[in-house]
Amino acid sequence: MEQLIPLISEVGFPIVVTLYLLYRIEAKLDLVVQSIQSLPDRMKG
Repeated sequence: MEQLIPLISEVGFPIVVTLYLLYRIEAKLDLVVQSIQSLPDRMKG
């Protein structure tokens, strides 16, 4: 148990940063998917 606490403190910050960045990228990917899906309609007009 004593070895687990330093491991969490060392690894915890990168995990939090990674989850935050994944959340932001997911929101931007949703916008990209919507743009790609609406592209055929815009090309027809």
